[in-house]
Amino acid sequence: MSETPSEPFTLDMDRARRCGFPEVVFGEGKCVDTLTSIFEQLLSGDHEVLATRISCEKSQALLKTFPGGNYNSRARTFRLRGKQTMSAAKLGRVAVVTAGTSDLPVAEEAFETLDWMRVAVTMVHDVGVAGPHRLPEKVDQLIGCDAVVVVAGMEGALPSVVGGYVDCPVIAVPTSVGYGANLGGISALLSMLNSCAANVTVVNIDAGFKGGYVAGLIASRAGEGRAERKI
Repeated sequence: MSETPSEPFTLDMDRARRCGFPEVVFGEGKCVDTLTSIFEQLLSGDHEVLATRISCEKSQALLKTFPGGNYNSRARTFRLRGKQTMSAAKLGRVAVVTAGTSDLPVAEEAFETLDWMRVAVTMVHDVGVAGPHRLPEKVDQLIGCDAVVVVAGMEGALPSVVGGYVDCPVIAVPTSVGYGANLGGISALLSMLNSCAANVTVVNIDAGFKGGYVAGLIASRAGEGRAERKI
């Protein structure tokens, strides 16, 4: 009698064809053996691997099995290239903007996601509303972007301000950075949901991957359109 796997899984190996990108692995709660099996199956299908919420301890074990892996300790992402990697050409452009340096882990998760999606990424750090002079100095880096990801905690005001400067979608990512009344990011989330800027939309608290992925889909489609018009 065969033993039942302790952590069974079923991968969506057809996702890249349907959705444009392979399945992304949420690493939190999965043991190293399960992650190893998932990575091997994805690589067998020539998919590039992106795993999020991978702890440092798990990454050390994974790197022994996959020495070619790339672990971003701040973002807690683990990446592996397949035998046939996705197109190296960058399609679309996104800026990832942070209110403060405490928001960097979430912003880095968005960055790694966008880079995995082959989107050109610009990072603009520490331009929160506590120092309102800092954002106008960096606005030129946002011009021409297909989407902007804004990562902010505390009162979550920055996405609305950014929205007033750009002509593209702004993906707001609230973070759990803040004092007691921030309520673990709920205050920032509600502020962003109530934004008066018409181009601002919001994802979940600390959801750097989701913010990056949505922005990446927008940018990829825009980049494909520009490429087709040049043909």
